[in-house]
Order: sequence, then structure tokens, then C-alpha cells
Amino acid sequence: MEHVHLGRSGVRVSRLCLGTMNFGPVTAEADAHRIMDRALEHGINFFDTADVYGWKKGEGITENILGRWFAQGGRRREKVVLATKVYNDMGDWPNETRLSALHIRRACEDSLRRLRTDYIDIYQMHHIDRGSPWEEIWEAFEVLRFQGKVLYFGSSNFAGWHIARAQELARQRNFMGLVSEQSLYNLNARTVELEVVPACEAYGLGLIPWSPLGGGLLGGVLQKAAEGRRASEGLRRQVEANRPKIEAYEALCRDLGEEPANVALAWLLHNKVVTAPIIGPRTVEQLDGALRALEVKLTPEVLQRLHELFPGPGKPAPEAYAW
Repeated sequence: MEHVHLGRSGVRVSRLCLGTMNFGPVTAEADAHRIMDRALEHGINFFDTADVYGWKKGEGITENILGRWFAQGGRRREKVVLATKVYNDMGDWPNETRLSALHIRRACEDSLRRLRTDYIDIYQMHHIDRGSPWEEIWEAFEVLRFQGKVLYFGSSNFAGWHIARAQELARQRNFMGLVSEQSLYNLNARTVELEVVPACEAYGLGLIPWSPLGGGLLGGVLQKAAEGRRASEGLRRQVEANRPKIEAYEALCRDLGEEPANVALAWLLHNKVVTAPIIGPRTVEQLDGALRALEVKLTPEVLQRLHELFPGPGKPAPEAYAW
């Protein structure tokens, strides 16, 4: 397993990030523990979660699953670069959501308790909060950093100008600011190439793509349907809206002798700004299979063909839409 710096930080993480959103709602706890153990065996040291995962308000189901796994010992916690998130509703009262200093403080304490750890490696804002001033947010994060409860900070679902604003105000405070941005990014969703990717490159943020397989659209969905495996209604609608290019994509993957999911991950890893796509295996077997993506080499001809199938904006802004 290759390990690289997360953005301009000194911390080194694996080229694949283990996403835990399925742990609890889809994957039983015992199976989740086996997946995490196998991830360490493969050298995957980067785990991503969120206080809201588990989708029962205020319960932090997925964080609790990770916490019980850490509690088994064996230096599990020490081996993991742990990322979690703050922002979403964790209760019904006014200050149990978003990025006020009050909610940040309480949410961090709750995550630490559920995760059974005394520090979080990367604390990520799950979304931009237009109602909380950056002076308040950065001060709250500075306190957590001073207390040793958080080492690094990241964003998720930020626009390019949000990243720029956050970093410039952090610079004024002599604070490191963001080290990563977690964005929706895959072959079929390339909007971030307009401004988010350039902002990450300019400010030294590692880009962590979520939904790298487009919710299953890029994971061999037509092949799986031919084998009798049913897709969700939402995925079926996406397939019908994109059928010609998905057919061509899966045909290209067959010509390459590679699984579509691994080609999609390899394409992301080809981008120098991308640190680690988030994979969300539901089983140990799916985790094992994803490791192949690290070995897939895409030639310039294949990259061009993929660009023709999934063209994206073509260039960063403003060249994408102006001279």
C-alpha cells in the first residue's frame, strides 16, 4: 500500500480511504469489525466517518461501532488516521446543528466519547454553514487544537471560493486552516474540476472524493443486472438516463480486462490533487476487490477515451466557459 501526504500536511495516509457510512444501516457490526481489521492488513490506515452516520438522529451509530472496534486494543486506534465530521442535526434543539462554536464544542466531545478516543486526527465540516462567521468557526477549532482534541481540519462539500475564504482568514490568524476537502467527484460528476480542484491545488489541500463510483453507476451496473442482481429504483433511473455511455464504458472495461469499479477508482487516482477516494465496502470481499484499483494503469489513449465518454467541464473556470 502506498501512503502519501494529506495535502500539505505531514500526516501520511493510504491511497484508498475506508468509508464507514454503511456500518450499522447496511453492514452488521461484526462484519464492519472484520472489514476494518482487513483494511489494516492491507495497509489502509485512513478511515472516514461522521457523527450523523447511522441516520438515527443523535445516536452516532457508526461512530459507536468504530469506538467498540478501537476498544478491542491491538493498537487499532494508533494505526488509524481517523476522520469524522460535524455539521448535521444531532438533536431537535436549536444549537444541536451547524457550525456555531457551541455546537462544535459539544459535537466534538460527543464524537470523542462515541469513538472512545481522546483525539480526532481530521475534523471535517460536513457542509458550509452560511450562518456562522469564520471568525467564530476558526476560534472554536483553534481551542480544540490547543486542547489536543483535534490535530487537523478539513472541509466537505465546499465551493472553491469557500476554500479560498476559509484559508485566507485562517492565514490572518496564523492558523494552518484546512488540509483537505471531501467532494463529490467521479467520472460522471466532474463539476469540481471547475473551481474546487484548482482551489485545492493552490492552497495545498488533499482532495478526498466521495461517491467515486457514482452510487453504483460506474461499478458494472449493467453487468450486474445481466447476472440478475437488482439495482435500486434511483440507480435504475440513472442507468436509463445514461445508458449509451454506461454501455460504452463497460465495453471499454471489458476490453481492458478490468472491473468497471477499479477503472473508475484508477481514473481518480490519476489526478495529482486526489489523495484518496473513499471506498465504502459492505463486505470483506468488496474491500479485497477494491485493492486492484491501485494496480490499474491507464494509458493516455484510455484516459482520452474516458474523457470522451464523460467529458466534464473540459477545463477549469473561467476557460471552461469563456475565452
